[in-house]
Amino acid sequence: MEQQKKRILTGDRTTGRLHLGHYVGSLRSRVELQDEYETFILLADVQALTTHFEHPELINSSIIDVTIDNLSVGLDPEKVTFVQQSQVPSIAELTIFYSMIINVNQLMHNPTIKTEARNYGYSDLTYGFLGYPVSQTADITFCNADLVPVGEDQVPHIELARKIVRKFNALYGTDITEPDYKLSTVGRLSGLDGNAKMGKSMGNAIYLSDSPETVWKMVRSAVTDPARITATTPGTPEICNVYKYHQVFNPEEAPMIGQLCREGRIGCMACKKRLNEVLNDLLEPFRERRAYYEAHLDEVKELIAEGTRKANRIGNENLARIKEKMHILI
Repeated sequence: MEQQKKRILTGDRTTGRLHLGHYVGSLRSRVELQDEYETFILLADVQALTTHFEHPELINSSIIDVTIDNLSVGLDPEKVTFVQQSQVPSIAELTIFYSMIINVNQLMHNPTIKTEARNYGYSDLTYGFLGYPVSQTADITFCNADLVPVGEDQVPHIELARKIVRKFNALYGTDITEPDYKLSTVGRLSGLDGNAKMGKSMGNAIYLSDSPETVWKMVRSAVTDPARITATTPGTPEICNVYKYHQVFNPEEAPMIGQLCREGRIGCMACKKRLNEVLNDLLEPFRERRAYYEAHLDEVKELIAEGTRKANRIGNENLARIKEKMHILI
């Protein structure tokens, strides 16, 4: 009998189309792991409300966009399960149960929450924003996921999820899986403008759905070494944003490009043109897959609906066992 695959839970907040930062941070890893693990992709529309509660229309349209972005990079609809978060009641119920055993101080001192609040300019946090890690714990455990691929900034969330699960299991004798995490091998991709964060609202990102013309427009405007006055001026590639992108997306040629830059034998424009070629070579098959799914939206919607039905079957069964252990089933 074939051994059952372990389960991955990963996903995206549905606040707009995904960009290259999402690709190197998580999407590329999802494609690599989809044969090894049973993969659940959460379309986190409820968590999107923590920062976009005033714009539900954006969240609604983004559910489709984010699904297509995932499919466009090579995720196989026959191998992965797309789940619309708001349509899985067991996630909401587990969020409530977990919120009863977590104290506010633990949430207030979560470094990721503090950083995100600062990034969004929030001084007065909503209950939902503060409780994001609790909701995330419910996302992971409704299906007893074994592994969660994350970026370094999300590690505090997973550590807190593990603590919540341990405490819950100890209190009620449940056997909820304590999740592990797989750290992305690539750090956060900086914005093309030199900002440490690539953001949807910052105008410094290349999107997976961008046209070749848009990609070149963004690459051409990217910040480079400000000390390079001419193409023959020796540069410092380590402080150049374009070089950082070469290191991520063009690792074979990056050492040579860096050396040519230091010696003043390649200009910034030539360096940008080569990066533009590399990025468009990467994105072209994504565009082709996107075009197919954009022409077959009913197929995309059915993938989400069927995946959510599967998630509900799993979540309801798990929740029933949990409630029985908690002695709240009649």
